[in-house]
Amino acid sequence: MIKLQLRSKGDAVAMLQELLNEFGYEIIVNGKFDAATDMVVRDFQKSNGLVSDGIVYTKTWTKLINNAPVDLSQMDAWFLKEQDIKDAAEQLEIEVAVVKAVNEVESSGRGYLIDGRVKLLFEGHIFWQQLMARDINPVPLVSGNETVLYPKWTKKFYLGGKSEYSRLNKAIAIRDEAKVAEAAYASASWVLYQIMGFHYNSLGYTEIMQFVAEMKESEGNQLKIFSKFLQVNNLTKYLKKKQWAEFAKRYNGEGYKENKYDVKLEKAYKKYKALES
Repeated sequence: MIKLQLRSKGDAVAMLQELLNEFGYEIIVNGKFDAATDMVVRDFQKSNGLVSDGIVYTKTWTKLINNAPVDLSQMDAWFLKEQDIKDAAEQLEIEVAVVKAVNEVESSGRGYLIDGRVKLLFEGHIFWQQLMARDINPVPLVSGNETVLYPKWTKKFYLGGKSEYSRLNKAIAIRDEAKVAEAAYASASWVLYQIMGFHYNSLGYTEIMQFVAEMKESEGNQLKIFSKFLQVNNLTKYLKKKQWAEFAKRYNGEGYKENKYDVKLEKAYKKYKALES
């Protein structure tokens, strides 16, 4: 089991936060073991007869998993398999080590929440744009909906975990109209690879709910959709040539240098390539 404590980061922390929220706590699922998470962990440990030290290891994980009010037994059936990686490499005509590198760096760790729903992150500034694209003026709709509808990007309204579904549903409820619901679904980034919903048409889906439904099936399906995204957007050629910076610039945007996505990709590739020999 993974040992977590104050200042730990990553998907394991996000899963911890999701699990704690299932026990009735309310913390933002951000993958950061911050002071708020530490306080909740200590309270959970105290309430369950454990040493209240804020360190999440064997005993705390056991209490969390064995007593979780959700069924965790089916999760492994959804997870990405080695064969999924090999199939993607064949489809893209690139090395398996390249696919594994991209998966490690560009995925969000898991494509599912612990309650079985796929992961999403709702973007209020994209919702603004998507409403305008459907000839709906967002300005008069802002009042009371400030956390899901705004003209410029901000992360201050992110809640993570299942709370992102609350944000999605709030956006849908702004107006009882099919175009609004479609705009809302198009304004979320979805699953492992955070693909924005508005790409559904370019990926071959006539309706956005077809796109969402296929992603729900498995992380293998999510990788297939991601592979198609790479092909449609002409990104595969950079992976074939291992031009990490060129790929990162086009996939992650100009901020790739600050986050060292190209460096991370090259490092991950070398690791997986070495493991092949």
